Amino acid sequence: MTTENHNNNTEKDTYEIDTLTNDKLISEHSYDGIQELNNDMPTWWKWLFILSIVFAIVYLVRLWVFRADDLMQSKEFQSEMAAADLRKSEKDAGSAAFELMLLEDGASLAKGKETWDKICAVCHLIDGGGLVGPNMTDNYWIHGNKLEDLWRVVEEGVLEKGMIAYKDQLSQQQRLEVVSYILVDLVGSTPANPKEPQGELYE
Repeated sequence: MTTENHNNNTEKDTYEIDTLTNDKLISEHSYDGIQELNNDMPTWWKWLFILSIVFAIVYLVRLWVFRADDLMQSKEFQSEMAAADLRKSEKDAGSAAFELMLLEDGASLAKGKETWDKICAVCHLIDGGGLVGPNMTDNYWIHGNKLEDLWRVVEEGVLEKGMIAYKDQLSQQQRLEVVSYILVDLVGSTPANPKEPQGELYE
């Protein structure tokens, strides 16, 4: 037997030939009736694999040898924390300069009513008589009736009652305007269908 015939016989033992497509089928590699082909990987797959290895090497060299800033998570974290601290200091500086005092001028009360009608009336009604939220026109208060009490409620919300915090929704001035509107214009008014008293009576 010649070498060529020996090679042909060995190949026939290893592969079977699909009679329809002439594809080489690996012998005894059949799974659930599916015969495994002996096809090479597509060229673009091979190049993608090579490029991924090159990318990984470049990435690791930049990360561990050159300590690239854009790849170091610790530096990114420090940068984000510094920016957050700056925003907080600016916010604290603005809060320190803000004076909490009752506004009684017509322009401020009109802006407070605008905020009330747009946001607060959904739960307290336009006339303040109360719906989901309590009546805001009588002298019964759940969380106190002072300017500071109402300010805190608007700022921090009452989550267990479904009222969200508005410190990030409304500016300090807007919050003060709507609180002033409640105390100056709504308290003591006569709503069409007032809700029953809730909380403690304040004379």
